[in-house]
Amino acid sequence: MPKTYNIGVEATMEVIGGKWKPIILCHLRKGVMRTGELRRAIPKITQKMLTQQLRELETANIVCRTVYQQVPPKVEYSLTDYGESLEGILHQLCVWGEENVERRQEKGEAVELLAWDKVEA
Repeated sequence: MPKTYNIGVEATMEVIGGKWKPIILCHLRKGVMRTGELRRAIPKITQKMLTQQLRELETANIVCRTVYQQVPPKVEYSLTDYGESLEGILHQLCVWGEENVERRQEKGEAVELLAWDKVEA
């Protein structure tokens, strides 16, 4: 029996949904990263969760895992061509988030965006 979706966004969220996957993907759209670099870029994620999310993204052909046979072992992650097709979606999520933080700040909320990669609308 084929999997059924009621709306296209369900199929999208099945692949990139959740708390961590969009964040991982936004970091990887800037280029190749090693596991430790991702951990430092996403300080609240656990190693176990990072590994799990990267494996799921790899299984979905969104992320490529490259292992170098050296001591100590070196592993790098990057977006596949298919993963790069998410660029527009990820860009819009970043822009919306930045605008949302600005809006909340204007309303007096104590929120801050550490915008190391602030995007242009």
